[in-house]
Amino acid sequence: MSVVEAGTLDKTPGRRSRLATVGQRALGPVREAGELGSFALSALASLRGVWHYGAEVMRQCGVLLAGSLLVICGMQFVIGGECALFGTYLLRTFGASGSIGSFTEICDIRELFPYMFGYIFAAKVGCGLVAEIGSMAISDEISAVESVGIDSMQYVVGTRIMGALLAMPVIYIIGIMVGTAGSFVSVVYQIGEVSAGGWAAQHWPYQTVSENLLGFSKAMVIGVAIVLVATYYGYRARGGPVGVGAATARSMIVNLVLIHVIALSMSVLFWGGSDARTPIGG
Repeated sequence: MSVVEAGTLDKTPGRRSRLATVGQRALGPVREAGELGSFALSALASLRGVWHYGAEVMRQCGVLLAGSLLVICGMQFVIGGECALFGTYLLRTFGASGSIGSFTEICDIRELFPYMFGYIFAAKVGCGLVAEIGSMAISDEISAVESVGIDSMQYVVGTRIMGALLAMPVIYIIGIMVGTAGSFVSVVYQIGEVSAGGWAAQHWPYQTVSENLLGFSKAMVIGVAIVLVATYYGYRARGGPVGVGAATARSMIVNLVLIHVIALSMSVLFWGGSDARTPIGG
């Protein structure tokens, strides 16, 4: 055997090893998505018996309301003002700034309120859940719960999901009211483009109940996805404090992607096609 042939044979196992590593990395996200989906189904199934721990459910709901309501409402106020600011100067270029009320109705209710709710909910609540549950996992608190005959999926995961389901509608409804006030303040008092009556005459008549329900459902789907992702990464956290930090960062990345995928898909589903239900044109 020549030296060249021997060198080629020596390199073959290393090349195969590198190809296997690349393949594992490529399949990693697919495997992780499958595990996340399986965990989400198990977590939702655990809600059937979660009211055995009703006090813990209400405690988790109270924690979310006390810790997240103010910051989410504050950011909704800001994004409502930003929507009005952008819409005013956009419509002014067409000589149609008097129609800013109809623009804020579309911009706020359909798009930016659900988006901002998702961003802050993922950062404030999602990352908090990962850190909390992850800390329980690495300190064997979850194993301790299971050792006394308590289902950890119900007590640790299910109670937090149910608490979020109770708190999210309250947070979002108050948030859209505060955000609408942000649009009003920006248009009427900050920019002074139209009067309060002029803005209201354009904003409220086109805002139907179905429009609000569709925007509400969009925000709730985003919120449920955030909680499921957060509980998954927290429950599966390993490797000490470093592992919890890595899980928290990874959950935020996944949630940011999901927020845009869900919001885009539901916008196309609700308002895509030829019937966009907008008070513009024919």
